[in-house]
Amino acid sequence: MARIYMVRHGRAAAGWNVDPDPGLDELGRSQALAAATDLVPRGAMDVVSSPLLRCRQTAFPTATAWNLEPRIEPRVGEIPSPEGYTLENRVEWLREAMAGTWTEVAERSGAQYRAYRDSVVAAVGELRRDTVVFSHFIAINAAIGAATSDDRVVIASLDNCSVTVLDVSGDGTLTLVETGGEADTLIR
Repeated sequence: MARIYMVRHGRAAAGWNVDPDPGLDELGRSQALAAATDLVPRGAMDVVSSPLLRCRQTAFPTATAWNLEPRIEPRVGEIPSPEGYTLENRVEWLREAMAGTWTEVAERSGAQYRAYRDSVVAAVGELRRDTVVFSHFIAINAAIGAATSDDRVVIASLDNCSVTVLDVSGDGTLTLVETGGEADTLIR
């Protein structure tokens, strides 16, 4: 059995309506250091990161302390926007999606959203060693949903740099051990 620590990235320097791939702001960098302070004493583990800059920057202090290079895994990346959506109208779509279930999102916006959810779950379920995964709010919620058989898009209002702990059995089944800290999440 593998223990997986899914870390939501630190606070981004810009919202989705401004920058499709922002880095961390000053608070986000402090949050990443605090996450490393919590994770590093647990002993060196594999490190996986979403390809987006805010996740790679959040992973940096932990990976550096363990002298590792994070493995970039696109399947734990951000939920994609529907085709034709711009930075300006993505936030509206995302707020609507977050209020529903994966079934409803797939019915309104297309089957690729079930495929996105399933790819996140598969990526985590394939991990066979203790691993820290730096990812995103919706992706971590997808893993929680798989572990708890809950179809809601948002199950937990995960705070920046919160750590959600899952176990992965040999057959890839996810079991929720602990939900990361929660806060009012601002979708900008």
